[in-house]
Amino acid sequence: MFQLSNDAKQKVLTELKRYESKQSAVLPALYIGQKENKGHITPDVIRELSKVMEIPESQINEVFTFYTMYNKSEIGKNHIQICRTLSCMLNGSNELTEHICNELHVKLGEVSKDGNFTVTEAECLGSCGTAPMMQISKQDGSSRYYENLTNESAMNILRGLK
Repeated sequence: MFQLSNDAKQKVLTELKRYESKQSAVLPALYIGQKENKGHITPDVIRELSKVMEIPESQINEVFTFYTMYNKSEIGKNHIQICRTLSCMLNGSNELTEHICNELHVKLGEVSKDGNFTVTEAECLGSCGTAPMMQISKQDGSSRYYENLTNESAMNILRGLK
């Protein structure tokens, strides 16, 4: 059974104080829960947030299922999100995604055997002028963006993360 650490509970309670409505704190609370649960949300995480926030699980679940920035299953230590919208696609993101998956021996959405990587596609990451691009997020919640990618430059970045 998942439980938030005392530190995480305090962070959620601090978020609750920032807003007039408890529902407004759901987005940051989900980030806190995701970070505490090695990068993904489970029904137990939602149940725990519901208890701490004193709001129904359904209200948290509505937000969780709407937004794509919350992971619904386990992810590797490095979550590689490759933009798949028009500018990136026209500049080779499909080929980049295929190349990265082949090199890492992983299918989209799966965790690599060594636990280091998960590759997914993302909707617009906001870098149309420097396409294709990817975002790499760590389980601790930190993220970095990489732009103007080629197959070679992307793999050099990923080799540096192992």
